Amino acid sequence: MDYFHIFIETVFGFAALFVLTKVLGKSQITQITAFDFIAALVLGELVGNALYDPEVGVAEIGYAVLLWGILIYATELITEKVKKTRGLLEGRPSIIIYKGKMLKEQLSKSKLDINQLQHLLRSKDVFSVQDVEYAVLETDGTISVLKKSHMQNPTRGDLNLQPQPVPLPTTLISDGEVIWDNLLETGFDREWLETQLQYQNVNDISNVLYAEYKQGEALYVLTY
Repeated sequence: MDYFHIFIETVFGFAALFVLTKVLGKSQITQITAFDFIAALVLGELVGNALYDPEVGVAEIGYAVLLWGILIYATELITEKVKKTRGLLEGRPSIIIYKGKMLKEQLSKSKLDINQLQHLLRSKDVFSVQDVEYAVLETDGTISVLKKSHMQNPTRGDLNLQPQPVPLPTTLISDGEVIWDNLLETGFDREWLETQLQYQNVNDISNVLYAEYKQGEALYVLTY
């Protein structure tokens, strides 16, 4: 019976946290602020500890998750409606490089050392501090970088070239299976897809690892 109760409570806790994540939105996953980090820890502890407590059942787990979810949602609502609370609950971005000069005070306040700064810069394809005009440490711990003008890549506007449309790539086959909704959205059918594959000497869709269509270009195909 103990194993059965653990099974039931585990499945329920998983489902409850999954539903809660869906309700709260993707920002809880992609933008981990200090508050979000604490919220995630507490939710994990609530479910994890309850699994092995014989006095705690499904009702108690559901109540705890629901209550904590309401608190998180209320906090998110407050930060959305009352701007003054955002600095306290979400934090504020910090400028750590200003006009090419590293701000040591901001680095200290952000508990960031030189090695960590270099790591963050490399994640943005910047391998020298000298290339940076501005750098902002965001509230989720990532860094936004604006390079010095002579280090920036030229745009079509810089080269006086006419703008061109940017097509959105569409995945048509993934792991040997056709994504029919995407295929219909592009305006093509199975016959067209098979013809395109035959042009690339592919006779069986199940042999295709990945296929991508981009308007104006040939079908991109990767096989097993």
